Amino acid sequence: MTHTLSVQPASSVHPLESFIQRLVVAEALLPDTTTNLLEVVGILKSYGVVLDAYSRNLIYIADHQFLVLFPFFKYFNGQVSLSQLLRHWWHDRINFEYAEYCMKTMLWHGGGKLDEYLDTPEFLSLCRLATAAKTRRNPLVQGLNALFPEFLVEQVRQLAYYSALGQFWRVMSDLFIDLSDRYDAGEITTIPQVVAHIKAGLVAAANQPITYSVVIDGTPYDLLPRSAGLTFLMDVAVPYVEAVFFRGTPFLGTVSYNAQANQIPAEQSRFEYGALYADPLPVGGAGIPPTLLMQDMRHFLPNYLTEFYRAQGRGLDDVRVKICQSFQKSMFCVTSAALQGLMPYPADTPNPSEQAANRDFLAAWMDRLMTSRLPVVQL
Repeated sequence: MTHTLSVQPASSVHPLESFIQRLVVAEALLPDTTTNLLEVVGILKSYGVVLDAYSRNLIYIADHQFLVLFPFFKYFNGQVSLSQLLRHWWHDRINFEYAEYCMKTMLWHGGGKLDEYLDTPEFLSLCRLATAAKTRRNPLVQGLNALFPEFLVEQVRQLAYYSALGQFWRVMSDLFIDLSDRYDAGEITTIPQVVAHIKAGLVAAANQPITYSVVIDGTPYDLLPRSAGLTFLMDVAVPYVEAVFFRGTPFLGTVSYNAQANQIPAEQSRFEYGALYADPLPVGGAGIPPTLLMQDMRHFLPNYLTEFYRAQGRGLDDVRVKICQSFQKSMFCVTSAALQGLMPYPADTPNPSEQAANRDFLAAWMDRLMTSRLPVVQL
């Protein structure tokens, strides 16, 4: 799904003009302070470890749980044991449910060539071949598919998003862990350097192909073939930022889903429930999906970040809220890198018309950040 961004005329002064200027000169939406640097790098180190686990599981589900309609052991990556079952039931584990929450948010909001490709005749043809091979010995599912012809197709679309998001997070996990290693080595000393590192990683992976095939009875079946021309940046990274950073989904229990209450926008394009808008207090509560991510990151915090949290306010008693606040700061750095990488012309262009185009591009995105937590992270 696409939506229109309002663009400020080049001659006007945007309310967030100072942030536009920061991005133009390769700075960041987040102030460059020692504390912010420590929080951002530390939380991205933890996030990188968690994304590694999320990525592996999403790809495992896409590859090995293909059209398993009741995948009871999908979170086990093919290694089921009594000790793992006990840890799972005791919730002493990675919360892979959050990875699925992000995947389903992307699937629902759509956007990009991946979303478009999943509705093409080419994909439907490939999908029919794979589903026929998978269900050839299952008359019950064949009958179900005959009654509801779109049922299995929609399942495969979802599995394509499992794989695509897993491939995206694979790149981001390596990128964030490398950032932490460079920080530990003294190579990263400022927030702009953090943004430059992330931008360089995004640009390097921009044209990496996103493909997906599944093996059924020893025969591979392409579902996202290389010929579809799907790539890392424009077809997965940008829709991910749109769906997870900006739009998100309304958190159950915090707003009314009753249409008469008018607490949720009627248009998806007007959703502002993403990571850049979320209030850390409800996010730190049970039943709010991102709390699962905060809980996962808690287990992998570098020592210096744990000690930083311990010395602040309530110490580790409200650590999930503190993690959320640090994570939000880090996502504004990732957003800075993404916007700088997506500008239509080089930031240092001397051409006035290209400078104006860059500014209008950034102003359109600043329009959307007017109600975000951007002012809060400046404090």
